[in-house]
Amino acid sequence: AMNGLMEKRLNMFPDPSELDELRQQANTIRRKTLSRLPELLEQLEKNCEKNGIKVHWAETTEEANKIVLDLAHKVKARLVVKGKSMVSEEMEMNSFLEEHGIEALESDMGEYIIQVDNELPSHIIMPAIHKNREEISTLFHEKVDSQGRNETAEEMTATARQILRKKFHDGDMGISGVNFAVAETGTLCLVENEGNGRFCTTLPKIHVALMGIEKVVETLHDLPPLLTMLTRSATGQPITTYFNMISSPRREGELDGPEEVHLVLLDHGRSEIYEDELLRETLLCIRCGACMNHCPVYTRIGGHAYNAVYPGPIGKIFTPQIEGIESAGYLANASSLCGACVEVCPVKIP
Repeated sequence: AMNGLMEKRLNMFPDPSELDELRQQANTIRRKTLSRLPELLEQLEKNCEKNGIKVHWAETTEEANKIVLDLAHKVKARLVVKGKSMVSEEMEMNSFLEEHGIEALESDMGEYIIQVDNELPSHIIMPAIHKNREEISTLFHEKVDSQGRNETAEEMTATARQILRKKFHDGDMGISGVNFAVAETGTLCLVENEGNGRFCTTLPKIHVALMGIEKVVETLHDLPPLLTMLTRSATGQPITTYFNMISSPRREGELDGPEEVHLVLLDHGRSEIYEDELLRETLLCIRCGACMNHCPVYTRIGGHAYNAVYPGPIGKIFTPQIEGIESAGYLANASSLCGACVEVCPVKIP
């Protein structure tokens, strides 16, 4: 699987000089954003509120979970349908909601597979990459559809789609991540391939978007270079199937969309990272997963061995910073010092 991803990425960048130029451009955009992070976050809040998106600030994952729970109680939610969100993994939100009697269903196919098997993601882009087709077929037969055994990926996807379509319809609240948020327009951007993100953000009455504070960008002009690097680096695609730009709840006369949109901005140690000019480079990350795909350590041991939400090279520097050197400092040793992660990082994190 890793070999295939490395090859796909390589095919997307046939010209080394163009790749260097794109990486430098993406790095410059992210550095510029971080240099003005507090100011841009305030601008994002102002423009989101102007558009009708309610903004909530959470210093800790506990605060973020309480905000989500309060919003769920407000609409008497019993079922939450979720798009992919690494911030929700940081929050351990699914188990938190379930402790309060609310079902949180993952709708991304990879996340759905591992949720059915009571596992955690092993990769930030491809959560179930550690499972092969036969294993997933057995899992679906045992826990999803005992009537018949699905052998092909198409059959398994069709089975999941039947279940998820009803859940999308019945969901009281939709939750999503945010790939980038544009400060100048108050726009939340969501990159996806399956359409589940679009269902989660339009069908339920209330949409709650979860975002780490570093994911803001200044203008719409900053998006194309970052998207180009994100999709090519992550899955070897020139662009994903869906790119959603959410700027408001449903307006008068519109046929679909949620009645309320809420944005939860999570700190979880990011402000402390931001204060240190060296550590700040960690926050350049656009969560493409390329460093994992090329890391000789990660590709041998897999994501679960790291015992962290973010595995691989980015995880070994980010996790100790948000969880503490005492509890997660050992992750820094999961390195062969080969520099493969530095060579492929689209935003040039050292």
